[in-house]
Amino acid sequence: MAMEGFTRTFRPLEIITDEQLEAIHRGTLDVLEQTGIRFESKKALALFEKNGCRVDHDEMRVRFPPGLVEECLRSCPSSFRVKARDERYDVIIGGNTVYFRTFPGMHTVDLTTWESRAATRKENYDAVTVLDALDNLHILGLYTPYFGFEGVAPVMGMPESFAAKMRNSAKVQCTGYSQDCEVFTIQMAQAVGTEMIGFLGASPPLTFHSETVQAAFRFVEAGFPVFVVSGACYGATAPATLAGATVSSNAEIIAGLVLIQLIKPTTRVYVSDTGFPQNMRTGSPSFGDIGISLHTVMFNQLWRKYGVPRNNSGVGPSNSKEIDFQCGYEKAMGILISALSGANIICTHGGIHGEITYHPIQSILDDDIAGMVGRFLAGATVNPEMLAIDLINEVGPIPGHYLDKAHTRTWWKKEQYIPKAADRLTYPEWMKAGKKSALTYARERMEGILANHEPIPLSPSQEQDIERILAEARNYYKDKGQL
Repeated sequence: MAMEGFTRTFRPLEIITDEQLEAIHRGTLDVLEQTGIRFESKKALALFEKNGCRVDHDEMRVRFPPGLVEECLRSCPSSFRVKARDERYDVIIGGNTVYFRTFPGMHTVDLTTWESRAATRKENYDAVTVLDALDNLHILGLYTPYFGFEGVAPVMGMPESFAAKMRNSAKVQCTGYSQDCEVFTIQMAQAVGTEMIGFLGASPPLTFHSETVQAAFRFVEAGFPVFVVSGACYGATAPATLAGATVSSNAEIIAGLVLIQLIKPTTRVYVSDTGFPQNMRTGSPSFGDIGISLHTVMFNQLWRKYGVPRNNSGVGPSNSKEIDFQCGYEKAMGILISALSGANIICTHGGIHGEITYHPIQSILDDDIAGMVGRFLAGATVNPEMLAIDLINEVGPIPGHYLDKAHTRTWWKKEQYIPKAADRLTYPEWMKAGKKSALTYARERMEGILANHEPIPLSPSQEQDIERILAEARNYYKDKGQL
């Protein structure tokens, strides 16, 4: 048993030729072999050297032989299961299946002033409860939904947020790393009998810091899957060209993947390129830019060739500061293009501006986008029943109609997608109902979820374990003078 996700039923979108794809691959191998990647970890350097890499210990630079790269790519499973706290929420990542994941935000946002602020503990817990109830949300990402909440020291933000996810959702969880916090989130996952997806993040250009490398060792040694991420800005920490940014980011991702496979061959891994064009006027990333989608399609096309599952995160946020038209079109276009081009996981739900703001109402609106995209991926079926030739001949021209036909009753709900937070009324009905907008419907749905949805609770012993581990984390950081 597992969550079905959505299945793409047609050939994925491609925008570059096989020859251009090979040029990117060869360029990546050249960067890995000639320039190499900086790994600020003696443990990782020793592992690379043992496996035939050229290692400059003074510069902490690793240069990779192409044969080792190819071997490690082949070592990655093309699809794999991740165990959730409840088996009904397991996911099987890979193939033509598409799952939707959250996109986090540091703070919540006031829906009247659109100013950001730290979320309260209740708002954090409520936001997770909403995610647990959404039909088209399959995976809760790291830092979800907020990077901590009021009354929690920054060093405890990730452990407290992970505990909130465990307590309020049985879906698959991801986690990050900071100040050894993964030691405690790993223990929490083990205590409740679930897996989680760890995180290995590059620091462009061409660097992995010691903290992320140490976390990767811990995740792999615990037997958990890991996703490898590059997050460059084109023109700042990667070349300004889409092709150049793809080569640079690809080298970083492959280097991280090689590390994981050398720690333990056949470790479950998926890859993610969360890149953005640099806004040369403001110096900040250009969220929502169409260039992100162009880059994403190239990334998906390349990693489909490698046979490694793919996550698209860059399409998750908007450059808008409000839940408005700009936010909607920037997110919807990017999400759809990702799904069409072969993503296995798409980060969508809840993020508004960059990784700055998040709101559960946005996650409800995003759930409708995910559902619509999922319906499109299912495609159109053409067979005698769907062609309905006999029915068309039976009904004939006007005054014939299809409203009272069994065929219509059987198929209309299956062929159409019905969003849960959209205005689908006629104009007179809309006037009579109070002129409600999608934002109003989403707010009402959120209130209904919080009043009626009951996540699968932890058992009393699991709850005790979670609280014990949180206490151990607090004591650990107190002893280090960080709390």
